[in-house]
Amino acid sequence: MARKPTGESVLARAVRIFEAFTPEEPVLQVSEIARRTGLHLATASRLVAELAAHGLLARDDDRRVRIGVRLWELALRASPTATLRDTAMPFMEDVHAVVGHHVQLGVLDGDEVIFLERLSAPKGVINYTRIAGRLPLHASSSGLVLLAHGPADLRDRILAAPMQAYTANTITTSARLRRALADIRKQGFAWCPGHIHEEALGVAVPVRDARGTVVAALSVIVPNTAESRAVTGILMTAARGVTRSLPPSPLIH
Repeated sequence: MARKPTGESVLARAVRIFEAFTPEEPVLQVSEIARRTGLHLATASRLVAELAAHGLLARDDDRRVRIGVRLWELALRASPTATLRDTAMPFMEDVHAVVGHHVQLGVLDGDEVIFLERLSAPKGVINYTRIAGRLPLHASSSGLVLLAHGPADLRDRILAAPMQAYTANTITTSARLRRALADIRKQGFAWCPGHIHEEALGVAVPVRDARGTVVAALSVIVPNTAESRAVTGILMTAARGVTRSLPPSPLIH
């Protein structure tokens, strides 16, 4: 594959273009793509045109650029999480019907939790997560569940790194995080009142595969009230249902 004098391949530059898009800004001008990627405008324009010709990017009527449907199709076809999402969906729908607020399914990806699915309600409490959105592990109930049951080297890395504060309730010290992770492993759930937003309570439980390995976190975002803690039992029941329904082959590595 052709390379620049710096040694960067065309594929690497294409990946940088895809990474320029964010959940908050899914549509960009070519000039903004060039600025975010550090590519020359002519180079960015040429690569965008080639990617659009293959359906991996798409142009709006005003020539702004977005991720193409073809890329979404290929990602779904290859995703190892598709079976997990499809298996969990009926149980998520049951929880959503009872709780009436946001229900989410998240998995570990690097040092973050990425959300595969989210069911929401028109008048649900404020929630910053979205499908294919990410949050740091220390701040979210799903992230804490995955971190508590994740590999030791991941925990060591997160404990040693700076932790962003979203509210005064967010965990930001290694001592507090260690205690929280120990509690989660002991009690079987994460309970995070006001960690992302003061008005919201995140509650998450682990989803295990047939071997007992935690492969996902099932969570709800509900009003930050004492009564909302009652959703924990509902979540645990749903997570056990997902585990029983998962195929025996490993889904997440």
